[in-house]
This record gives sequence, structure tokens and C-alpha cells, in this order.
Amino acid sequence: MRSDVADRSGIPAAALSNHELSRELASLHRTRHDTFVHGSDSALANHDQRSRELELEYLRRFPERDPDPRRLRPAE
Repeated sequence: MRSDVADRSGIPAAALSNHELSRELASLHRTRHDTFVHGSDSALANHDQRSRELELEYLRRFPERDPDPRRLRPAE
């Protein structure tokens, strides 16, 4: 049985496999707009917190991302 924290926030990002982490990130990114437009303040805050947790874990595990040159902007 999961704890209350796990029920509200999901499994801690550090405990997820690489596959699970990628799946959770994809799900959060798919639901972002709907949460932003239609979610309560607490739902949006929870979404923000979980997104940040998962994104930081992803960057920790994969610091050498391969940026798409089409997504780069000149430095100002």
C-alpha cells in the first residue's frame, strides 16, 4: 500500500525507472494545458510541483541531452 504522499504526488521521481520517468513526464506534458485552463489552484500547484520534480530528475539522469538545432535560439 502506498503512503498518502504517494497517493497525492505519485511515486518519488528518484524511485522511477527510466521508462517510468519518461512515461510520467509525457503524461504531465500532455495534461498541462487542461490543468492550467480548467484545474483548481491546488491542482495547478500540484501539477507544477510534480512537473518540476520529474524534470529535475530527468536532467539529473540525462545531463547530456541532444538539443534539436531547430529549437536553438541565438544568445543575446
